[in-house]
Amino acid sequence: MTPSAIPNLKAERELFDGGAPMVLACDEVGRGALAGPVTVGLVLIDASVRRMPAGLRDSKLLTEPRREAMAPRAAAWVRGWAVGEASSAEIDELGIMACLGLAGARAYAALTAAQEVALDAPLLLDGNYDWLSPWIERRARVTTRIKADRDCASVAAASVIAKVHRDGGMRRSHEDFPVYGWDENKGYSSRGHFAALAEHGPSALHRHTWLHERPEEAQTLFDLGVG
Repeated sequence: MTPSAIPNLKAERELFDGGAPMVLACDEVGRGALAGPVTVGLVLIDASVRRMPAGLRDSKLLTEPRREAMAPRAAAWVRGWAVGEASSAEIDELGIMACLGLAGARAYAALTAAQEVALDAPLLLDGNYDWLSPWIERRARVTTRIKADRDCASVAAASVIAKVHRDGGMRRSHEDFPVYGWDENKGYSSRGHFAALAEHGPSALHRHTWLHERPEEAQTLFDLGVG
């Protein structure tokens, strides 16, 4: 693990030093999957936040057992958290970018229903595009940051919480659709997943618009490393 892959609270502390009473942090998982929902994790911290849990990283940098162990620690570390999802059917109907905002809005609504959130609380969002602001009624002061899930401890916590939540849902869905191997691939591209699509066709939980009813096209994307 390189030092650059270890998150810290520098960005959050700068916001607190600038007068922010609290900071929200947001990340999504499942954006590139072939099946299942897109999931957004949202956390809230305030200036009393202490050193992050040892071993906290971007969810993509943790093995599944380490993520599973870290998620409750991350949830206990923050002042509040919530998860929102948009289903595969909604992705087919609205498109993935709209569903990122929809899932984020659901997480934001759940968090603000459970916690008092300052109107001027800034929100750290992983990436370089603000897909969240247009979807929430009370406009947050969103700051996009590339690699925020890697560099910012609060965003890493949101990432882990969201990933473990979504993985658990895909494992439960595997019980209803075992042929696709979602207990292992979690709905993402894998050779076994494509083989099952070729043999059985897509399920109700697949993103049909992504497959174009032709799994071989998705297989080509997998071979190219896209998605």
